[in-house]
Amino acid sequence: MTALSLSRIGAILMKEMIQMRRDRLTFAMMVGIPIIQLILFGFAINTDPKDLPTAAIVQDTSRFGRSVFAAMQNSGYFEFVETAQSEAQAREMLARGDVSFVVTVPVDFGRDLMRGDTPSLLLEADATDPAAASGAVGAIAQIVNSGLEHDLRGPLEPLKQGRPPVEVVIHRMFNPEIITQYNIVPGLLGVVLTMTTILMTAMALTRELERGTMENLLAMPAKPVEIMVGKIVPYIGLGFIQVFVILAAAWTIFEVPMLGSLTVLLFALLIFIAANVTLGYTFSTVSRTQMQAMQMTFFFFLPSILLSGFMFPFRGMPVWAQWIGEVLPLTHFLRIVRGIVLKGNGFPDIVTELWAITAFWFAVGLVALLRYRRTLD
Repeated sequence: MTALSLSRIGAILMKEMIQMRRDRLTFAMMVGIPIIQLILFGFAINTDPKDLPTAAIVQDTSRFGRSVFAAMQNSGYFEFVETAQSEAQAREMLARGDVSFVVTVPVDFGRDLMRGDTPSLLLEADATDPAAASGAVGAIAQIVNSGLEHDLRGPLEPLKQGRPPVEVVIHRMFNPEIITQYNIVPGLLGVVLTMTTILMTAMALTRELERGTMENLLAMPAKPVEIMVGKIVPYIGLGFIQVFVILAAAWTIFEVPMLGSLTVLLFALLIFIAANVTLGYTFSTVSRTQMQAMQMTFFFFLPSILLSGFMFPFRGMPVWAQWIGEVLPLTHFLRIVRGIVLKGNGFPDIVTELWAITAFWFAVGLVALLRYRRTLD
């Protein structure tokens, strides 16, 4: 057995370095993914969101109600963006996701407080994402009573003694028992579809290149759009197989409720799956190998799972991260599926999110058609 040769090891080392330099996509992934993780976890992820949009129902205009609103605003958790004229309007805002909280100051709130009758203040919270509301809900009682301290002076000074002067009643809407599975399982539907449908479709054209069958595909009298449709439709079907498996498990094993229309959900799923498989096809027009297609899929999947609101509260992220998240179809689909399943939302409530996914679909489809290669060069 011959001894180890440093010259042979050096030659192989140089060969590998040259190969790495030629495979620029792989090198970019190796450098880019750690940087993205560092930026997202260091700057974008926040498990205690602040400035959550809040609506108010003001049925008492005394100075005590104004003090409560000021204390909530100054706490950093609540940002009052709307004054609801009725409870029905406030419920609609919660169902659409326009606000995270609704605060109701009832009639005679100030009079009852001055009498020492311990009036109630109602806080309704969107509990479809329990983590997003937990910090504000846990602090609300202290915030309200601390905000009234400067008003409880003179004859009202005794109200500071003993029990709190105001009782904060909290209604956790759409998930009153704070069951984590009700939030996670519907979200997993979008996450699994994002991962698998993009990955499967991303290998569609690259598999043709690696197997040497791309020449036959190019020789066919088919237009690029016809090839794209023919490639992605089977994967849409596979995506729906996954949908039925996940939904069956959600209803039978985890007992997730289904308050909305299954037809509306399936229509939204069709748009979402189509957008994902089209993106995967776009990746396949850029990649030269299946490994590159897989790497590009993971490069897209990482920000999707972190910035969509699946793992961390969406409204807890900085504005720049929310802008990125708004581009991702998973962000909008999570709002759709949780709204349909837990809130009973109908088509009018999700149309804005559907338009966002549809716009993404057409954008990546256009890129795929422009990137389709007529030759092997």
